[in-house]
Amino acid sequence: MNFEYHNPTHLIFGAGTLSQLGEVARRYGKKALLVTGGGSVKRSGVFDRAVASLKDAGVSVAECSGAEPNPRITTVRRGAKIARDEGCDVIIALGGGSTMDASKVIAAAVLYDGDPWDMIFHGQEKVYIPTTALPIITVPTLAATGSEMNCGAVISNEETTEKSFMQTECLYPQVALLDPELTVSVPKNQTAYGVCDLITHVTEGYFNGIDNTPIQDRFAEGVILTAMEYGPKAIADGSDLNARAQVQWAATVALNGWVQAGGGGVGFPVHMIEHTVSAYHDITHAAGLSIINPSWMRFAAKANTAKFVQFAERIFCLSAKRPDDLECALTGIDHFEEFLKSIDCPTRFSELGIDGTLIETYAKETLRIIHDENGKLPGRPAMTRADIIEVLRSAL
Repeated sequence: MNFEYHNPTHLIFGAGTLSQLGEVARRYGKKALLVTGGGSVKRSGVFDRAVASLKDAGVSVAECSGAEPNPRITTVRRGAKIARDEGCDVIIALGGGSTMDASKVIAAAVLYDGDPWDMIFHGQEKVYIPTTALPIITVPTLAATGSEMNCGAVISNEETTEKSFMQTECLYPQVALLDPELTVSVPKNQTAYGVCDLITHVTEGYFNGIDNTPIQDRFAEGVILTAMEYGPKAIADGSDLNARAQVQWAATVALNGWVQAGGGGVGFPVHMIEHTVSAYHDITHAAGLSIINPSWMRFAAKANTAKFVQFAERIFCLSAKRPDDLECALTGIDHFEEFLKSIDCPTRFSELGIDGTLIETYAKETLRIIHDENGKLPGRPAMTRADIIEVLRSAL
């Protein structure tokens, strides 16, 4: 293993920590752009509490509301304009992963004279990679994406039917303020999707990394097992604050780089394929993941059988006949799919009303946006267009 690990985000975790928002924000600016989503933070009273904390600390507020579940570049442009016009010097994301992703790109776009879509890697010849951004504070109200403590963001372009990512050092939030109480009002389905999302973040690195990483494997397995234990408890009883807290911490650890450090991940094929599908259908990101991930796992298990056997043994306590026992590996994947079903996540495209009409288009567009030197989708194994089509067809 040869690697570096660095995460500069200051984490504040615990019930009731929303009250610290003003005190935290005034270290970074005098006027905040408060970015929100569809309105749940206002209905729950969280928005008013956040604004009160900011004003008590002498931080004035402008708002950019309406960040979509798959945040759009039009919202980024609008948010950057508001921030400029209002003289905002700090960006605060109050919402789920989409709100946080939009906030990150807004923070960079405020300081960029060009079109923010230049920053999103979507197969163009030249990508603008920003090196500066306004300070970002994340206050997640949903445990899912882990965006609160990393430097990545995913944005959609509804005009070109593209959805892709940017990742750069200046997008690390200065502070991630995690208050599990803010997730108590999250509906059952969104809670379940969050559990699926965080597990997929972990399995992407776990199955697409290098061999002989025992510490990272145990970290990953611990996060998965925790999510599978406490996720159903949070779904069954949304007021179970301990379950909410465990799921929220699992979501953060799943993608703040710690689990992946030293794993040498070669790609995120499930996410890349899902981005294309949801660009065309605007489905919930984790719903797409819950459909694609088990199908991809069955495909990848044939090439990386020993790792999938390890997954089956350690997560589901199965007993393999030998390290390359494909039957055991596939049984473990079946068990994982059954878990997703048990928390009411879809496992077939037909459940979302999606048929096979555009499957070849999904494969083509995924490879146009991201591919290795051989024209394949990075992963273990790397995927050809035919491979992507095979995985998608098996998920119909």
